Formats: sequence, structure tokens, C-alpha cells
Amino acid sequence: MTQAVDRDRRIRSICIVGGGSAGWMAAATFARLIGTRDTVVTLVESEEIGTVGVGEATIPQMATFNRMLGIDEDRFVAETQGSFKLGIEFVDWRREGHRYFHPFGSYGINMGGVSFHAHFLRLHALGEAPDIDAFSLAATAGRANRFMRAIDAPNSPLADINYAYHFDASLYARFLRRFAEERGVVRREGRIVSVEREAARGHVASVTLADGGVVEADLFVDCSGFRALLIGGAMGQGFVDWGHWLPCDRALAVPCAHPGGKGAEIEPFTRSTARTAGWQWRIPLQHRIGNGYVYSGVHLSDDEAAATLLANLDGEPLADPRPIRFRTGHRRRFWEGNVVALGLAAGFMEPLESTSLWLVQSGLSRLMAMFPDRDFDAPTRDRYNRVLITEFEEIRDFLILHYHATERRASAFWRYLAEMPIPERLAEKMRVYAAHGRVFRENEELFNDTSWFAVMHGQGLPTRGHDPMADAMDLATVRDRLAEIARAVANSADYMPGHRTFLDQHCRAAA
Repeated sequence: MTQAVDRDRRIRSICIVGGGSAGWMAAATFARLIGTRDTVVTLVESEEIGTVGVGEATIPQMATFNRMLGIDEDRFVAETQGSFKLGIEFVDWRREGHRYFHPFGSYGINMGGVSFHAHFLRLHALGEAPDIDAFSLAATAGRANRFMRAIDAPNSPLADINYAYHFDASLYARFLRRFAEERGVVRREGRIVSVEREAARGHVASVTLADGGVVEADLFVDCSGFRALLIGGAMGQGFVDWGHWLPCDRALAVPCAHPGGKGAEIEPFTRSTARTAGWQWRIPLQHRIGNGYVYSGVHLSDDEAAATLLANLDGEPLADPRPIRFRTGHRRRFWEGNVVALGLAAGFMEPLESTSLWLVQSGLSRLMAMFPDRDFDAPTRDRYNRVLITEFEEIRDFLILHYHATERRASAFWRYLAEMPIPERLAEKMRVYAAHGRVFRENEELFNDTSWFAVMHGQGLPTRGHDPMADAMDLATVRDRLAEIARAVANSADYMPGHRTFLDQHCRAAA
């Protein structure tokens, strides 16, 4: 008698190890795109084990993630005590007393087939151009504390408003948990005490909980945070450490009250302020302000960091500073066997450009595009790992740019960063910019030419000239068109309501 061949190789069960933002983003994605009728999705988390989650800042791609899930944006913002974000203000990064804005969206418009940046640099070199923020609606509206969603207004900056969110990370995980459980995801409370692997392939077969319960699955998603319980522990994937380029290895986080009390204005941007041995974040939510100091333990003691953080809050602290320890880098492989790592289990990039949740979102997007069957073929896994490693490296280079391209030299921390060798890919970008002020987005990298230009120009990188193609346009025409763009941006910002007013009208959070 011939033995029946199992031709159905579909994934029938998924176990997510760990909750928090990463775990519940994964659970919500599987529930929405795969469904739970034919595939059992289980998330295991323990209330004994805390999460790193603090006030989160995001980038505009998070809105795409919410739309994919079908989430109502007003409800989401209200339930997470959220606010909107038009970009990041960098204070004291180029030098003390200087600030610049990294906006979402674009600067001006391209003219004559040549980038707006080139025309701006042409006038800037003549001393005629105003601050670059004058050509960005996000920067102009952000500094004026104004916000609205895009409207149907042809040939107006108001038709193209890009934004992201600030929200309370713990409330976000809770929001996604409800979303996922309503769609059939099963949550198991419990601390994992052991991991069992198959003898033949070395795949993870099951995890055992402290109460003796066992969870088996075809696919395991490791969202266990820095512990990397599956990808690092069971699967033995070591860590690629980038501490020599990004030496910050710890943070202190503390919430504070809004200085103006209830009803105070809420800035629609994240602020990053350079400090002696790192930088301080400020994330305004509806009910509080999230703050933190990311710093190098080699260059600053924990007590000094806490004193600096607490001395630079806008309002009364609402808790004691909470310490977070980390290493910047990533696992050698994000997907090994039947284990895929997401979030902190996969790697860590300091939140200087708010990329933490994007890396979770990107990992999930790539996983869904290359979703396996139970054979877990090597070509699929290899491509996934190559693409994600490249993405980590591209973000790494963008972060290094902030630290390396600076006039700060007052402390050993900043002198080291200014003098250190940098990755060749970043060095090439800086050489190209120095030659003619050109910036390019390579392939599918996250940060586009606007982002690279904002930071390079904002940090004061010199250029020997502008793109010579810009010289084809008459200089008087360039002056007129830039003036017209600046007026349109200013008028559009004036039209927008205050950020607090918009929140109160559309997505006011409960007290």
C-alpha cells in the first residue's frame, strides 16, 4: 500500500513569543491578512516581564500600516493619547544654539526637471535664499503648532500633507491586542521556561510555559525583546555590534506634565536636543510629554544623565527615570529555520529618527511578501535576511550622519564621533553632496532625498557648488518662483488650525 503524500504544506499555526508593540503588530497583521479560521495564531506573553515601551514617535509609513489594518485613525489617536507629527526638530546638533527641522514631505517643487534643492543652493550661495524651512509646509506649520490632514486643493501644498504619530506605546499595544483578539488571535499568559527543537531540522517545535502548558506551531515569531529568546537563544544567531559607530548604549526615560496644564498647546513634532554624551528626546502626547536621554555609558555616568534629563524637562516629572540598556546592531540572521525575529529581538537602532516601529512594519511586510510554507526553503530565507540587513545598514548610515557631520567638539564623545572612520556608503554620499549639493535615494532605502538634504544642510555640510543643470534657468525666474513657493507655504500654514484644536475636534483622548 502506497503511503499518502502530504501535499498541503501551508502554515497552519503561528506562535508569537512576546507582546509589546512588535508582538501585537505581528498578531494584528496575521489576523488581518491571513485570518484565523484556517491558521491558529497564538501570542504568548507574561505580565512578569515588562516591555521597553515608552512614548513612541513614528514616521509617515505608520499611517500606511494602520490603513492596511483598516483602523479608524481618529479612534486610534484618541485611544493611544496620541498626537500628530510633521517632522523632527534638531536642537544644538550642528553646534550649540543652532536648530533645524527634518520635515516630512518635500521642499518646494522641482523646476525645469531639476531638483528644488539645486535651485535653493544656487540662491543660498548668493546669500539670497531664506531659511530652507520657508519652502516646507511641514516645517512652517510645525513651528507654528498647526496641523490638518490633506485636502483636495489642486496646486496647493495643502493637497500633500505627510504626517506621522506620537502615542503611548503601552496604550498602542493594548489597542492592537483588542484588534487582534477580536479577530481570533489567542493570547496565552505565561513565562516561557524552555524551548524544544526538532531533531531532524533543528526547527523550534514548541515552547513550554512555567505552568506546564505547551504551545506548538509551524512558524515562530520572536518578539521577546532584547532577550531574543528564540533567534538568539534557541537558534544561536549572534549579534552584529555597531557600537563603534553608534556608541550610545543606554537611555533614561521619564514622562512629565505639560507645562501649561490641561489644554496646553501640543507641538506637532518630535524634538531631539544634543547633549554632552548623547541626545534628549521630547515627544508630546495629549496627556503628558515623553522624555528620554540616550547616552554613552563610557562618556557619562547614570547619575549625571539623570540629573541632566530632570533639569531639562518642561513640566513636573510624573515618575522616576527608567533605565534602558541596549546595543546598536542586529542579529546575524533575522530568519533562521522556522523562526523570524521582529522588533528588539531582531536588532536595535536608537530612536533618533523614529525608525523602531518602521523596522517591525518592514519586517512584517517582507515576511508577508515572502510568506513560507512548512518547507521554509533557504532561498526565501536568504533573500529576506539580505533585504533586512541592507535596510538596517542604510538606516545606520543615516543615523551616523547626524553624529559625524557636526561642529561640536566640546566633549570626548563628540570629538570621537567627528573623527571616527565611517562606512564607505555614507562617505560616498557625503562626497557627492560636497561636490554639487546632490542627494540621491538609493534603490528602496527608507530615507529619501528630502531627508538626506534636510540633515546634510541642517548640520552645515559645505558644498563647493550646486547642480550645474540649475544654471539653465534664468536667475530672475528662480528668484520669482522661490518667492512664490514661500508665499504659498506661508499662506497654507496660516490656513491650518492649531494642532490642539484639531485634536480636540477630531480625536480628543479621554482624561
